[in-house]
Amino acid sequence: MNTLLYLFARALVGLIQCLPLGLVARLGRMGGAFAWFVDRRHRNATKENLTLSFPEKSATEIHAIAHENFRRIGENYACAIKTASMNDERLRRVLTGKHVDRFKDNEGKRWVVAVGHFGNFELYARSYLFLGSIQIATTYRGLRQPALNRLLLHLREQTGGFYFERRTEAEQLKETIRKGNIVLGLLADQHAGNRGEWLPFFGRECSTSSAPAILARRYDCPLHTAICYRVGLGRWEIEFGEEIPLEETGRPRPIADICRDMNAAFEEAIRRDPANWFWVHRRWKKPSKFQLERVKRIAKGETVEETDDNEE
Repeated sequence: MNTLLYLFARALVGLIQCLPLGLVARLGRMGGAFAWFVDRRHRNATKENLTLSFPEKSATEIHAIAHENFRRIGENYACAIKTASMNDERLRRVLTGKHVDRFKDNEGKRWVVAVGHFGNFELYARSYLFLGSIQIATTYRGLRQPALNRLLLHLREQTGGFYFERRTEAEQLKETIRKGNIVLGLLADQHAGNRGEWLPFFGRECSTSSAPAILARRYDCPLHTAICYRVGLGRWEIEFGEEIPLEETGRPRPIADICRDMNAAFEEAIRRDPANWFWVHRRWKKPSKFQLERVKRIAKGETVEETDDNEE
């Protein structure tokens, strides 16, 4: 069964990669529009998340953003398959970079970049197009379905970046960071579980990944954010944010304060283009007993162990 699933999915991927990018984007939007009508659970979750995050918007505006969000998600997934097979020359026609000068004088250096599910987020791995000789690395969590996991790895290998399974390849990741000349991109806009920092996002508390802050401080790397904006049908721009300070008055900043700055950058990007983010995921989950106890200890001024168990 796994072999049949893999062969079917591989054939579908091959078909998509043979089509023109513009057609793939339109087909993806059609698929997203279809999902809007059949996926009631995620449709309602998206509208609820938008309503709570933008109380100033009318029900009509929320509906329009949510509907466009589904179409964007379809477009992004379809285009991610297509762009994985595009060579650098062709990709430069549809992908641009902004504020890439923040990575100047890059020989031998290393950076950590907090990224999120914005636009065609698989394109973060192709940021080397604007960064000269810098290599791109990131972590991922393998899928439970072996056939789909094989296919996903096959697609990502075409991008030229380094991908490390965060549960089994931590040592390889650390060795790559130590060598330098690397940008490590970490997804940091999802629920981070028990080990995350419990911080506000759009006015509501949620568990925030501290992995970018911890690794940037551990390896003495500048920390930035990056957002993939959709600038047209099958067109994107990756914008790099200002450096987030890791120290203040000569002393290390609290991890929670660094994570607040990451959340603020993501929130600003979402407000700029609300339909560009992945509203269907459960960003605001209820805290567990472990998280509540951790927050209480921090409020009392107790020292709480910082860990990178939630690295993405």
